[in-house]
Amino acid sequence: MQVTAVPELFLTAVKLSHDGTGARYLHVAREDSNNLFSVQFRTTPMDSTGVPHILEHTVLCGSQKYPCRDPFFKMLNRSLSTFMNAFTASDYTLYPFSTQNPKDFQNLLSVYLDAAFFPCLRQLDFWQEGWRLEHENPADPQTPLVFKGVVFNEMKGAFTDNERIFAQHLQNKILPDHTYGVISGGDPLCIPDLTWEQLKQFHATHYHPSNSRFFTYGNFPLEQHLKQIHEEALIKFERIESNTDIPKQKLWEKPREHSVTCGLDSFAADPSKQTTVSVSYLLTDITDTFETFTLSLLSSLLVDGPNSPFYKALIESGVGTDFSPDVGFNGSTREAYFSVGLQGIAERDIDTVKQIIARTVDEVIVKGFEEDRIEALLHKIEIQLKHQSTSFGLALTSYIASCWNQDGDPVELLKIADKVSRFRQCLKENPTFLQEKVKTYFKDNPHRLTLSMSPEEDYHDKQAKMEAEKLEKKVNALSEEEKTQIFEKGLELMALQSKPQDTSCLPALQVSDIEPKIPFTVLETTLAADEIPVQYCAQPTNGVVYFRAVSSLNTLPEELKPYVPLFCNVITKMGCGALDYREQAQKMELKTGGMSVSPHIIPDDSHLDVYEQGVLFSSLCLDRNLQDMMHLWSEIFNNPRFEEEEHFRVLVKKTAQELSNGIPDCGHLYASIRASKNLTPSGELQEMFSGMDQVKLMKRIAEMSDIKPILRKLPRIKKYLLNSDNIRCSVNAAPQQITEATKEVEKFIKGIARSKKERKPVRPHVIEKSSEVKPVGSEMLTGLQITRKLVNDPTFKPCQMKTHFVLPFPVNYVGECIRTVPYTAADYASLRVLARLMTAKFLHREIREKGGAYGGGAKLSHNGIFTFYSYRDPNSLATLKTFEKAVEWAKSGEFTQQDINEAKLAVFAAVDAPIAPSDKGMDHFLYGISDEMKQSHREQLFAVNSDNLVDVSNKYLAVGKSTRGQAVLGPENADITKDPSWVKR
Repeated sequence: MQVTAVPELFLTAVKLSHDGTGARYLHVAREDSNNLFSVQFRTTPMDSTGVPHILEHTVLCGSQKYPCRDPFFKMLNRSLSTFMNAFTASDYTLYPFSTQNPKDFQNLLSVYLDAAFFPCLRQLDFWQEGWRLEHENPADPQTPLVFKGVVFNEMKGAFTDNERIFAQHLQNKILPDHTYGVISGGDPLCIPDLTWEQLKQFHATHYHPSNSRFFTYGNFPLEQHLKQIHEEALIKFERIESNTDIPKQKLWEKPREHSVTCGLDSFAADPSKQTTVSVSYLLTDITDTFETFTLSLLSSLLVDGPNSPFYKALIESGVGTDFSPDVGFNGSTREAYFSVGLQGIAERDIDTVKQIIARTVDEVIVKGFEEDRIEALLHKIEIQLKHQSTSFGLALTSYIASCWNQDGDPVELLKIADKVSRFRQCLKENPTFLQEKVKTYFKDNPHRLTLSMSPEEDYHDKQAKMEAEKLEKKVNALSEEEKTQIFEKGLELMALQSKPQDTSCLPALQVSDIEPKIPFTVLETTLAADEIPVQYCAQPTNGVVYFRAVSSLNTLPEELKPYVPLFCNVITKMGCGALDYREQAQKMELKTGGMSVSPHIIPDDSHLDVYEQGVLFSSLCLDRNLQDMMHLWSEIFNNPRFEEEEHFRVLVKKTAQELSNGIPDCGHLYASIRASKNLTPSGELQEMFSGMDQVKLMKRIAEMSDIKPILRKLPRIKKYLLNSDNIRCSVNAAPQQITEATKEVEKFIKGIARSKKERKPVRPHVIEKSSEVKPVGSEMLTGLQITRKLVNDPTFKPCQMKTHFVLPFPVNYVGECIRTVPYTAADYASLRVLARLMTAKFLHREIREKGGAYGGGAKLSHNGIFTFYSYRDPNSLATLKTFEKAVEWAKSGEFTQQDINEAKLAVFAAVDAPIAPSDKGMDHFLYGISDEMKQSHREQLFAVNSDNLVDVSNKYLAVGKSTRGQAVLGPENADITKDPSWVKR
């Protein structure tokens, strides 16, 4: 046993190993109530059938002690967990959960241990989660046989993402000789080669205590964990030799090149420029923790921010739109690698990019790095160490997983302060320390891969054709008897999925385990410069100050509105005052933990047609840098610079590229935003700022040959936004820091401009709404009001709309939205519980288990919009039918009191998620929701009963009751095309 204190992270690490089995254990004791457990296994597949990934799904489908189907998803509703999931990496599989409740911790630990070590691995579960042949309509043997399965569809969806395709090939090609040469998540064309026998065999050899690493974190006692893990799992095993070691990659004698293809990007600004190329270098073994630390810092210096050599040489060359995927340091494989390149280039420019990279490496070896950039980077580490996050345990388990998986020392990794001082020492003794690393690892390294990727017109058709050929081969090999069996097994699976489950074997918390009252946060509001409200929240922030401000958009002319997101994106990146954009970036990195600006559309808590529209400014810094940070904000407000046209173009191209790349991951969000566009006045603004409309607008701007007219809009927007006419601020800081902060905020407010003339709101209907901060006890004497100016559109009429965005994806993203009630309405709590109940008891089964989509469910948003959604879904109109059936199911009231209690637990797990010191009081500042309102919402949630749920289903969700919108993102669809009620985009 080895015990190590790590003061900079306020923790003590305890490293143990299990005598009987050799299982390894790390406990991190820290004064944090959000306790975490994880177990990880080294999983080293030698083919791309996705065996570790399908196994990760299947072990969660039932185990010896908990034989019911799907204990994992059922525990989501029987627990107050703050996190529950499982991950398949290239060379390990990780099962983490976290909770603040000790009884819950024991319950979840019991379920996780049994799942990992004693799963049922039933054949039908393998078919449901992995892959199966089944009739298109399982009840009709005349319909064609097709491939189905959750992981099969998940991976089909994953590889619609060109960045994912590129990153996957990159790893496979630079480390080709062993497990890194295959796709651990599974290649959709190889998944159907996996058999149930192989799955069980893989479990037997990999999921053994001798091949396991246990991690616990938080303030619960270690002894209790050790006893439970020993008794429920480890005691039942003998030590084995686990042959899962990954050999070192044999180094190449000369560089290699490789090219691959991908699908077209329908949102590319320039269709002739859709090629990506990168050069990657194999680095060091990640168990050498100091060398790895040094190389990851070196990588940041090379590619992060506008002052880095590769940004200047590649991004600003105008050759492409953004860095290639997976740029920078990658430390998740046994040997780390570094990659750099460009996306959005013309195919003929591949050689140009390679030349730029080689030239830049040479220049860095000669010039080295400015001292200020190294300081800025070490400052960033200092802020990261001090910033308190609520999911620190999860961050730790992910941070140590790869290195520990290769038998590196996880405790060494945590000693970050030691590494920083050793790094400073190395630089002091040898000023060219980093340049020498660049020479060794980049210039003189023959293990170097050039990877290029270009789109093919018919890429997705080719993929579909290969899948069809695979299917045909499988089907042709079947005997008549096997075909009959497939039909019968399909019916059996359907029956199993529909059968009511006995979950009594699973442990559960009760509604009575939930705290009836929330602790109130003490807030103090004062007026700066006699009229600007500032909310102060004293918190143990560990030497960091968090500043936020909201400025209203009420006076901004309508024609400038669509450009607000672009304005927010670039306003902190174009330079200010005497600083050009490079100097500004440098200053921000040296003095702050980041300064960001984003659109802020907040629905009112008591009226659906009323909302606040503004822009949110947020930033953080170490106590000692507060003055510098506030000075930077003053300069951004008073003297932002808009003259760097070339730099503006770079930022525009980058933003357009990022939006386009993000669609496969956020398809369901884009569908939901579009579906709710016509349901409330703020819906239109949401679509304009963060929906597909914004994606298309940015694509248009990126295509313009003359970008000046857009650039000229920015100073106009600045005039309406960056002044003190209609602004409010907030500060979260340590108690002893509040006086200093008050002084700095006062100086900032007095220093920024007021409009010379009174500006009228563009929409005349402005409602002033104040939320009073009530004194709690006598320590809070101020009862000041924060007044927010909200907008109301009395002429607004919600209307129905159905939109189909045709995209070249093999899967769909579906959204349906219904206008219901605002946060403070009595029915809001019932609808919130109902959304959870429908997801857990109906939609999960119908959309994921039967339909084969990767995800789906219902949720109620803060703006009173009730949303049904599905994610990476092989179906579209059928899913909309399922949403309808879900409402019928809810109206019939076919759920038990136990079901309702479980839904409440899941809702409270979200309501009571831990809040970081930096975010305390934010619901009040941003949304105007006080602790009193939260407490009354809480009481409404406790009171929800079966009659309420049936009542709100009839009142709002039944067809014809409330206005609804629908949207689908996905491939061409004949049925939608024939239906005139759908708009194709």
